[in-house]
Amino acid sequence: MKTDNIKTLINQLLDESKVEFDRQLISEMIQSSLQFGVDATSTLNLKIATAAIAEMREAFAMFAPFSDRKKVTIFGSARTTKDDPVYKHTEAVAAKLAEHGWMVVTGAGPGIMEAGMSGAGRNMSIGVSIRLPFETSANPIIAGDDKYVSMKYFFTRKLMLIKESNAFICMPGGFGTLDEMFELLTLSQTGKGNPVPIVILDLPNDPFWENLDGFIKETLVPRKLVALQDLALYKVCNSVDVAVAEIDNFYSTYHSMRFVGKRLVLRLNRELSAPELKVINTQFADICVNSSFETIEATQQEVNDNDNLDKHRVAFQFARRDFGRLRMLIDAINRGQ
Repeated sequence: MKTDNIKTLINQLLDESKVEFDRQLISEMIQSSLQFGVDATSTLNLKIATAAIAEMREAFAMFAPFSDRKKVTIFGSARTTKDDPVYKHTEAVAAKLAEHGWMVVTGAGPGIMEAGMSGAGRNMSIGVSIRLPFETSANPIIAGDDKYVSMKYFFTRKLMLIKESNAFICMPGGFGTLDEMFELLTLSQTGKGNPVPIVILDLPNDPFWENLDGFIKETLVPRKLVALQDLALYKVCNSVDVAVAEIDNFYSTYHSMRFVGKRLVLRLNRELSAPELKVINTQFADICVNSSFETIEATQQEVNDNDNLDKHRVAFQFARRDFGRLRMLIDAINRGQ
């Protein structure tokens, strides 16, 4: 069948299904699905693709009502018991975050995940669990709640735990927690994810992440496997107050960012003064390409999308190779220097 005929049939299907938004993207998704059949893709691969799309759709729908709420994901071990001081530490940081208006997202299982939800409370908790043969689908705090979804694959679950949140706290954990923490850092380091506060939270006088931080600084940085400025992508601390302040302060002046053409637009909660703009032009000229930092009005693309039009803006042509320095820029803007 000719391509034009297929597109006509797909458009008819979209009409019958009453699809009104992003029809082109839905059409491309249908065409890709049909191509699986043309390619004679194996049954196993088809099952993986089908299940992944289905559970992503369910998760997107679950998160949709909370798209405007600020959310923090807490990662940590499922094996942590309720009498462990780390459990209490997690409850405390989650409770304080909830008091500050943050919804807490966790993997919905036992251990640290349950502690996060216990601290935040059911109303301020969102759960994204993984179906495992040795683990219940959800802890009793979130089980049966509309703000809960269960997923088959780790990669789709991790997508939802990371994509939907504006901040992250990593508590002590095993292979899974280390995997989640390093993926967060990789996304930030490579610019595949927007800059976000990543807090690595230890217990006082009981170093866990501090030891790993030492390995990064003493082994990875000297070998030039990690750049020195990449250390700005995360913060190690052992205090609930410091952890919450790190997350709140990140959004004190900085709000969000968007690439528009070759320029990176930083949206801010207040206008930068002329002296502040001069300082960042001096201190961060190394990440500008044939440009400088300048205040601008909302771009036409942002206006078309009604994208945070109430915010102030600073724009520059970013050298997209040093996201550690970009994080340092955001920190400097938030400090007002």
